[in-house]
Amino acid sequence: MANNADNVRAALNGSIFMAPKGTTAPVDLDTGWAAAWVDLGFMSDDGVSMEYSTDVEDINAWQSLSPVRRILTSVDMTLGFTAIELKARTITAYFPGATITNVSGAIQRLDIPAAPGPAEFAFGLEWVDGTIKNRLVIPRGEITDRGAISLGRSAAIGLEMTVSAYASSAPEIATWLSNDPAWALAV
Repeated sequence: MANNADNVRAALNGSIFMAPKGTTAPVDLDTGWAAAWVDLGFMSDDGVSMEYSTDVEDINAWQSLSPVRRILTSVDMTLGFTAIELKARTITAYFPGATITNVSGAIQRLDIPAAPGPAEFAFGLEWVDGTIKNRLVIPRGEITDRGAISLGRSAAIGLEMTVSAYASSAPEIATWLSNDPAWALAV
């Protein structure tokens, strides 16, 4: 098989969406995201990191120096990003269970709970490279890790978050759609 530079992709632009768990996601690449899917806005120029890992347990036998079988014991999928738009949806995502109320006029108040409960949502990720479009949907996920909020003169304030995907009633942990011609199966 020959190398083909036309199959090299970049994520030149994109968006991260968040919706209540159970919200229907687009099932194609042309349908817009429904109003329940809130665009989290600008992300840092690091973009989004997607990680997928599996753990296995080796079964060893007295008669073999190498494992005779491996059993899949866990699957983990995460999305990592830093939101640089400080708006209601990103701030309340970073602080689970937090509420924003209007104190008076333009003054808003953020109440951050001391013991937040679980906060599961649906997450969507969309990115493009020219005419190539991709969508990843995590129907059930939770922000499980948060980085420090740095306040300084030389950089935007960022809300660093990691979303962990959870299995839902479907056998998939996530669904990835693409119109990339390189994905076409050889016949």
